[in-house]
Amino acid sequence: MNGKIIGIIVILVLLLVLAGIIYLAYRKIRDTVRHYSRMLFGTENVRKGVQQMEMEYASTPKSVSSATGLYLPRIMKDFPEFHLEEMKSRAENVLTSYLRGVDAGNSRLLTEGTRELREKLDMRIEMLRGAGIREHYERIKVHKTEIHKYRKDKGRCSIVFQTAAEHIHYQEQNSAVIKGHRERLEQAKYNVEVSYIQDQEQVENLSDAGLAMVCPNCGAPLSSLGAKTCAYCDSPVLEFNIRVWNFTDVEAV
Repeated sequence: MNGKIIGIIVILVLLLVLAGIIYLAYRKIRDTVRHYSRMLFGTENVRKGVQQMEMEYASTPKSVSSATGLYLPRIMKDFPEFHLEEMKSRAENVLTSYLRGVDAGNSRLLTEGTRELREKLDMRIEMLRGAGIREHYERIKVHKTEIHKYRKDKGRCSIVFQTAAEHIHYQEQNSAVIKGHRERLEQAKYNVEVSYIQDQEQVENLSDAGLAMVCPNCGAPLSSLGAKTCAYCDSPVLEFNIRVWNFTDVEAV
């Protein structure tokens, strides 16, 4: 046996040893990955585990930052006739109608809100239209709504509701999906702001004048938040406070 053949045999043996080492390392890595996959996902298949995690994430509602217990007593002190459940329902209706307005490209679907909120929706629709994009919100479902903030500033009282919701959300351009998924649910969180104007003279934005607290009979400004009758025409205003709340903003968190 000449030296060349011996050299070839040595090389083959080394290659076999190297292949064995690589195989053992592969087995070790595979077993480790499967072990941690079982721990994390309950299955040895990492891809399936990731898919399961994505499905769980898509079906688990987001938590809301609730400060209802903190702010509701303050709100009730300022507005004794404030109806929390009714206002939460209105906030949820505004949110769903806002998203449906985006989906349909029609701001008239917004159930209620200030002129600024409608203009914000119109601007979003026009920007999408100008870019040749259709934005879709389908299968909208609200999970929970709580008070997130309560602000009093320069004659305006504002309550920010935070809502956890789910929907299918995607954008299309030239019939192709460029963002999101047509079939996959998405969990989302939104802030919906409702404002109550206390003093018309202190409102900085004149376009908000329609929110001012005035007598529904003669139009005169009311003297205080808790006024039950108008000081000018003596007309009762028992239910006035629920009619002057108006929604001013909707934003994703």
